[in-house]
Amino acid sequence: MSSSTPSPAVLAWRDHDAQARSLPGMSLGRVPLAADPGAAERLWAMGARRAELDSPVDLVTPGPGAARAAIDRLCLVRDLTARAVQVDWDLRLPPGRAEQTWKVLSHLQPPHTVTGPADAGTALHAWRTRHYLCKLVWRQGPGFLQIRDRRWGDLRRFTADDPRYPEAVARLDRGARHSDIAADILAELTAEHLVLRADDLVWWLPYRVTRWLQEAMAV
Repeated sequence: MSSSTPSPAVLAWRDHDAQARSLPGMSLGRVPLAADPGAAERLWAMGARRAELDSPVDLVTPGPGAARAAIDRLCLVRDLTARAVQVDWDLRLPPGRAEQTWKVLSHLQPPHTVTGPADAGTALHAWRTRHYLCKLVWRQGPGFLQIRDRRWGDLRRFTADDPRYPEAVARLDRGARHSDIAADILAELTAEHLVLRADDLVWWLPYRVTRWLQEAMAV
């Protein structure tokens, strides 16, 4: 994050259930988050099982500052999704690209509201009813990197043994300038909808598995 971009903050609770959240000691209050990759892990360690973002993820407003703020919040949604933390957030998409973009983001916890698609209600219903954990995940083994993608209704698996890929993913994880990524790698990841472009930034969409829904070999 740049020093001029406010860090995300969340309201956090120890339980998903609305009634349980109203009990004494269940609220963690407003939690400001530092500008580093460990925000989701710290929230989990604090006991957070539900979080509400302080402001929408805005992919409409132009400019590098707005793109940085959007990516910072998407990082948090992605990393909390990986831990099965319920996330309440709102999403603003540019109308011209809204249909494709919400599907690209559909591995994340569904937002509370989405604006941009021609039929936002139908898009949001589809996102909510078709979402499950581990829809787009990646793992790194000895000498390879593998992505498993179920956003499109079938299993698409990609394995890369080029040593440049882990370096590229490390750069993309928090959002990087497109010029900082090898052009051939970025083109391939873009073609497979594994990165999201926001202004001059590109961001890595898959999350690492933190909580399996079933045995790892089945996923």
